[in-house]
Amino acid sequence: MLIYKIMPRADWENVTDAYHGSADDRRDGFIHFSTHAQLAGTLAKHYAGQTGLMLLAIEADDLGAALKWELAPKRGEEFP
Repeated sequence: MLIYKIMPRADWENVTDAYHGSADDRRDGFIHFSTHAQLAGTLAKHYAGQTGLMLLAIEADDLGAALKWELAPKRGEEFP
């Protein structure tokens, strides 16, 4: 299963050795991912009107036990 990270292209271009997340990810202590079905909602809620975005696709199985699924109460669904 693929999971996704929406991010400004400039953030990706500044990665030197490993991606450690956006400022919001670092503040929250985890990288915010979405499933394919959640992408449109995530894009509308957090990136509306922004340009220069890119979409990273990550194989969920490659993250192993590091991948956690958590309920987002406001959306009533679990996110990777």
